[in-house]
Amino acid sequence: MHISSNNSRQNPLLKKTHRRRKVEDTNITLAHGSGGKAMRDLIDDIFVSTFDNPILSQLEDQASFNLATLAKQGDRLAFTTDSYVVDPLFFPGSDIGELAVNGTVNDLVVSGAKPIYLSCSVILEEGLPVETLRRVAKSMQAAAKKAGVQIVTGDTKVVHRGAADKLFINTAGIGVILPGVDISAHHIQPGDAIIINGELGNHGTAILIARGELALESNIESDCQPLNSLVETILNACPKIHAMRDATRGGLATVLNEFALSSDVGIRIDEQSIPIREEVKGVCEILGLDPLYLANEGKLVVVVGRENAETVLSAMKSHPDGKDASIIGEVTVSPPGVVLLKTAFGTERILDMLVGDQLPRIC
Repeated sequence: MHISSNNSRQNPLLKKTHRRRKVEDTNITLAHGSGGKAMRDLIDDIFVSTFDNPILSQLEDQASFNLATLAKQGDRLAFTTDSYVVDPLFFPGSDIGELAVNGTVNDLVVSGAKPIYLSCSVILEEGLPVETLRRVAKSMQAAAKKAGVQIVTGDTKVVHRGAADKLFINTAGIGVILPGVDISAHHIQPGDAIIINGELGNHGTAILIARGELALESNIESDCQPLNSLVETILNACPKIHAMRDATRGGLATVLNEFALSSDVGIRIDEQSIPIREEVKGVCEILGLDPLYLANEGKLVVVVGRENAETVLSAMKSHPDGKDASIIGEVTVSPPGVVLLKTAFGTERILDMLVGDQLPRIC
């Protein structure tokens, strides 16, 4: 975040003084990205004080941590990054800050990793209300605390009014993969069961309605949540998970197609086994959308050997984030690379990869 200067590193008293400063501007100005006093005050007031932790408080231009400590928790590192441009910034059930933390946490946990550290880089549009940024930062810290991770470094940039849309966030994450855990789409085999942890399409539907462009009302909220606790429960019950992925952009259909192509297998799923809220189905029918392609921010797809499927399903159902879990299909030998959906009418149709974008800027 460029949160330090040589003087502040050498003078702990000066460092504490910086943290007591408050941003007096009500809106973001170009000066907040200039690298000078206004930028330092903004970062101190909003980010450093909110994300406060021992690594970040060093006020260096990078985060450093002990490799020996990480090695005690696992034998491999997992590293991921993602950017968030969701519109609107605040929507039923969540906001861009919580989404940025949980989205990166979930990208780590589906590899079997324990998330530990995150970075946070923000691109701010000139004119953004400072209180909006403060609210987002507090939301990120609350989400990080819930997920058991620390935000330890980052960056801040400001662009001219009109060059961005209010606020964009990039987060990167580091986690440690537990010994004996090897989760990859390449491990998928014919006969494997496919399980999801709950209702699909809530996030995409909530975003669509929150934009206010349609005369629709609903109590649907985003399913945005960290999945590390659920994944820990799954791995404790069965470490031999073949594949796991969170169904974000492109939804369930895209994840299943990626699985089928990666392992050159076929996949068959049963439409009636897939949990989808009636309100989501109703919105999709009105707008001509398919809920199987809608984005989710708290749903994962698990592929496991048939002999372990009931064990995994039971473990998922025992957890609050998996209480609506369901076995929705199986992996087949053929047709390779193709996902087939058994419809409620008993017929089959190809569930292809998403073409185009049903709903842009949903994360």
